[in-house]
Amino acid sequence: MCGIALIISGVRIDLSSLFPDFASQLTKALKPVDHSEFSVEGLKEALQRRGPDHLGSKKLHLHTKTSTCSEKDKNVESLLDVEQEIEITSSYEVKQDNGLDGIDSVAAELQFFGAELQLRGTSPVFQPLVDASGNILVYNGEIFGGLHVDNDCNDAEILFHALGKCCSCNYQGRKSACCCDEREKISVPQLLSTIRGPWGLIYWQDRSKTLWFGRDAFGRRSLLVHWPTLVDPRLMLSSVSPSSDANKNIDSRAEDLVSDINFWEELSCGIYSICFNALETEECLIGEVEKHEWTDPLLNELIKWERSDVEPKGIIPSSVSLPVQKVLNVLRESVMRRTILNTVFQEIKHESRVETFVPIAVLFSGGLDSMILAALLDQCLDPTYDIDLLNVSFDGQSAPDRISSKAGVKELQRIAPSRRWNLVEIDHELSNLTSETKHVMSLIYPSNTYMDLNIGIALWLAAGGDGWVDKDNHQRVKYKSEAKILLVGSGADEQCAGYSRYKTKYRTGGWLGLHKEMKLDMQRIWKRNLGRDDRCISDNGKEARFPFLDEDVIKTLLEIPLWEVADLEQAIGKGDKKILREVAQLLGLEAAAFLPKRAIQFGSRIARESNRKNFGSNRAANQASAGSVVIHSPSTK
Repeated sequence: MCGIALIISGVRIDLSSLFPDFASQLTKALKPVDHSEFSVEGLKEALQRRGPDHLGSKKLHLHTKTSTCSEKDKNVESLLDVEQEIEITSSYEVKQDNGLDGIDSVAAELQFFGAELQLRGTSPVFQPLVDASGNILVYNGEIFGGLHVDNDCNDAEILFHALGKCCSCNYQGRKSACCCDEREKISVPQLLSTIRGPWGLIYWQDRSKTLWFGRDAFGRRSLLVHWPTLVDPRLMLSSVSPSSDANKNIDSRAEDLVSDINFWEELSCGIYSICFNALETEECLIGEVEKHEWTDPLLNELIKWERSDVEPKGIIPSSVSLPVQKVLNVLRESVMRRTILNTVFQEIKHESRVETFVPIAVLFSGGLDSMILAALLDQCLDPTYDIDLLNVSFDGQSAPDRISSKAGVKELQRIAPSRRWNLVEIDHELSNLTSETKHVMSLIYPSNTYMDLNIGIALWLAAGGDGWVDKDNHQRVKYKSEAKILLVGSGADEQCAGYSRYKTKYRTGGWLGLHKEMKLDMQRIWKRNLGRDDRCISDNGKEARFPFLDEDVIKTLLEIPLWEVADLEQAIGKGDKKILREVAQLLGLEAAAFLPKRAIQFGSRIARESNRKNFGSNRAANQASAGSVVIHSPSTK
């Protein structure tokens, strides 16, 4: 897990290909702007919480052909691209402290930031990565397929090396055919389309003077964007917003053309490029933003999220074990890919000299999804390791999730008695979390409802892992989970009809209505869930991994008839997520197989506490549809 960011200043950004109605008007002028409300130091602090091992930054200066370089710039390597009329000057050192102060007067500047939480590789990795050709990469992700990564290698370095071999002509990824002497090479979009796993990246391809950025097709890693406006014409990308920017809406001025613009927004999933050119009539650089298509056929099929068997013809046949076994196998493989311990973990275990090393934890409610993940993790992880089960409660031992988690541990101990299971009980009262709540508000941003905040607080506290465990002598002792990898059950409800509203959709729209609603949720999960969840979990220096959102798992579930995945004619706790309940039974989880769906905000009882605090009572909150109510910005109260 890493934190990455980019700030582009001094470039006229052309957004017409993305927003044809008003983008050109929003960026029609580059005039001086007061950037006092945006803190680069705040950005760096937010990134380093995600990547505590190392924080680096790098500046890249772009000049028009007619610009005069300062003496400082003349002392470093200069590259001139005659076709684009851009001169690049850059020092290739990565510095720990590079703010925006004291820079020379240049036409444009690109500043890259990379904060590292290193989970793979035997040698230290320092981002931004820079090679001898002048290419630059900041990368936040994991490669589980598409590119081969040995156990002793770092996936960011492997990807950087592969990107360096990509075609660098200006036709790559476009509809027009490549005509350069590198036509035998694959393009950047082709390479990124092959990657299996979560990722977000920013990549400078020096030879083509092109900036590439984007996030994976399902948005499993956060990447926020600030598109240029007249108020602030910079283009900025970041894994997370600085705390000072949380919930700040830019008040629209008459010339802004739009009202109440949010400073940051979730970047839509996909691959983007900015090709830099110099205007002939002005000493000004222009960057044209373009979005590229995924080139992998399988990935495009998964994004469409269509299944051939939606509506049964006639009587639904009795359930057979073949689809269930297939789902179990693909889920086990998904967990295995996400739990293979790389050499860096072995070194940590050796150097720490701690009796019990816990590399991986599960966000654990004791419900169906987390029980399946815990049972599969036991099958995939070396039996000498403990497994931490992280459980949050805002009602002590009485919260539904605390009750189910205790029952779940007993069931896990029954099917895996040789494993040491640590149920980490993380107890809090919302009234005592004033400063923490403000901090989490900055993490969920641009999400901004009470439901988002409640979920965000619960995830943030769970990922922190600071709680209590029962020792063998039944004494409750303080415990903090040091696991850097957290398995999370996101995606199970959307793919297997776990939400209660699916039953309503099924009643009103039948199988086609159910499929349509599930498809809608899968295609917006990046915006409604994953970016928020990634930011809240990663703020603790932990990495969330989502086995249910593995590409092979999604593909397998889509191949199974919908009526085998769910049967909403049956009672809650039986027909919803039917196929996962059958998977649980194959794993020996007899009790968990019949547990009803319970969202974390309700199971932990944070929603109840939030309703009382912000609406006076649960009843008043329900009448106000509290979950969807937007939190007022502190600046507007």
